[in-house]
Amino acid sequence: MLSDWEASSAARVLPPARPRKLAKVPFVELADGRLQGVVSSGSDVSRVYVSSVAAGDFAFACSTNNNRPCGGARGSFCNHIRALIGEAVLQYGGGRVARYLRADTGSLGEPEAGAVISAMTVTRPPQGDTKAAAPVFSRFLRHLAYLELVASTEPLPEMQWFPPTRAAV
Repeated sequence: MLSDWEASSAARVLPPARPRKLAKVPFVELADGRLQGVVSSGSDVSRVYVSSVAAGDFAFACSTNNNRPCGGARGSFCNHIRALIGEAVLQYGGGRVARYLRADTGSLGEPEAGAVISAMTVTRPPQGDTKAAAPVFSRFLRHLAYLELVASTEPLPEMQWFPPTRAAV
């Protein structure tokens, strides 16, 4: 027997663990074996950084939206990556983020962002590959485009996953 949400055409959306502000980190996701997202620049309103941390080895990467490397990500997590981890903990909960990244926080309760960061920086994480930046930024821009749509009950062609069935003749 399927539950109501499994039988519907809409995907179940999990509410955030805690409310978060989107100004600093407008996009965060646990996908492709990484914690990844878009972080706003603190100094230039037209610049954003695409940051990521790989699960397991904690390889990290941070670069601007036009692929210039972050000056702070040299040998350790920059402030953009720390902000990304902090917002991920708010969005998904510290336990889920730590499990996804395979970071041993040693905590029995729900770990805070600082505990997750500390668990990953015990060893010096390697500099990661910036090839993930383009698809992450592309997904972020696609999400922004949905925010600009006028509210409507009409179907969106790109959201229709199944081909239309032919009417019986």
